[in-house]
Amino acid sequence: MATFRKKNSAAKKFPQKTDSREMHCRVLTDLFEEDDAVQSWRIFRIMSEFVSGFDILRKYSTAATFFGSARLNPQDPAYKDAEALAAKLAKKGFTIITGGGPGIMEAANVGAFKVGGKSIGLNIELPMEQKLNPYVTESESFHFFFSRKVMLAFAAEVYVYFPGGFGTLDELLEIVTLIQTRKITRIPIVLYGKEFWTPCLKFFEEILLKKYKTIDKEDLELFHVVDSVDDAYDYITTHVDLASPRQI
Repeated sequence: MATFRKKNSAAKKFPQKTDSREMHCRVLTDLFEEDDAVQSWRIFRIMSEFVSGFDILRKYSTAATFFGSARLNPQDPAYKDAEALAAKLAKKGFTIITGGGPGIMEAANVGAFKVGGKSIGLNIELPMEQKLNPYVTESESFHFFFSRKVMLAFAAEVYVYFPGGFGTLDELLEIVTLIQTRKITRIPIVLYGKEFWTPCLKFFEEILLKKYKTIDKEDLELFHVVDSVDDAYDYITTHVDLASPRQI
């Protein structure tokens, strides 16, 4: 079996009957009407986020990044499974990396933290839901989504996706696209929970592949669906070469 390697201007309220095009134009107008100096200094903030992120990632070798909903609580089965899987991987020597927030992210950090493993949080500043959970051994906070996503894209030898919302789907499709277009080395992508992921995969196969032919059959082999902690652990440890971690 093959082994994979790896604007800060004040917010403005829109009229209730403003259509989407007008809203989009107003956002762009607000952005470009900012003082040129503010625009220029933003570049340095972006650069600093990349530098800080890579400084953290290069400290760690073999890593597994967990994605999933921030809204799931510790009583949810998916939360418990994420915690258990992260604990098993941490014991094996994996650094556990998450977005640093609550829900599935917290679960994975909890699992690594409880067994004395390395538990990293790459947090994002959001007005709701997202705050850094207390189960990280090291963290970095990001203002820009895109710089954080770059860090997550280069963070690991395996990506594990638990049930989630738009953010989780966005992160999944971005990684799949980067691998599909060979912008990053192919690495294992694990989709946890057959009940959750099956409708999505059915859409990929029946609509994208068969009806519209917008993807290739091989693209459906870029990820692997599992339904238990043991299956996920066995797949990951079989496909990740612990002796040859990525280089940053």
